[in-house]
Amino acid sequence: MTGEGVLSSGLSMAELGRRVRGERRARGLSIERLAELSGISRSMVSDVERGARTPTVLVLDRLATALGTSIARLLDEPAHGAMRVLRHAEQRVLRDPSGWERRVLSPVLGDVEFEFMRTTIGPGVDAGEFAPHAPGSREYLAVERGTLRLTIDGRPYALEAGDSAYYPGDCRHAFANDGDADCVYYLAMQLGAPGHHEPPRKEQLDD
Repeated sequence: MTGEGVLSSGLSMAELGRRVRGERRARGLSIERLAELSGISRSMVSDVERGARTPTVLVLDRLATALGTSIARLLDEPAHGAMRVLRHAEQRVLRDPSGWERRVLSPVLGDVEFEFMRTTIGPGVDAGEFAPHAPGSREYLAVERGTLRLTIDGRPYALEAGDSAYYPGDCRHAFANDGDADCVYYLAMQLGAPGHHEPPRKEQLDD
């Protein structure tokens, strides 16, 4: 997968890089260690932190997972106050060049590691496999329309409109649309206590 993803809602690559670097330094990690934990090449991590390259959604997710946080926290500052309305135009949207989109519906809340998102995957598109999150993480999924192939630790499950699923977030999980129309699903993710993760055993994601 290449590093040519697209972020919308006005967040600059320089700002995204600053946030990734800040989270890394706050955890006392070197670029080399973050690359090892995320399974992403050192050059890619460095490019993202310098704002020199736009990461794909999968790359950004693996960086967030290695840092023990969520994509939402890398994209937004924590909200203040008890009430927050996110207008459609204010929601962070990530569009992957392979043909799918993730829209973050939940605000970032202090130390709460929670993310609520709406994902649209085009027909015949495989969004790839996501690395396990911190131990104790949980994910809840509901398909709004279309069909979804949800794969948990290598075991596929076929979901249709109206179906829902729960699975531990600290396992390998992948999403694909084998149908001939868009698949739209909602996903709520609650992360467990942050900590270090074992590096993925696949080849590193590079450019």
